[in-house]
Amino acid sequence: MFQETPVYDRLVAERGDVPVQVRGEADRIRRELAHVLHRTAANPPSAPRSAFEPRTPPHAL
Repeated sequence: MFQETPVYDRLVAERGDVPVQVRGEADRIRRELAHVLHRTAANPPSAPRSAFEPRTPPHAL
């Protein structure tokens, strides 16, 4: 996209190719999140549905 402009070339030389770095980091985060979501879907947590509906009734004091 901007590879043929001298300003972009100078910025890349000074600061690195930030758009490429951001895309790479976004792809890494997307893969990691997909892995976590897949693992969570396979093993759902055993938490109660809501704080107001506990799984087991509390014991009397």
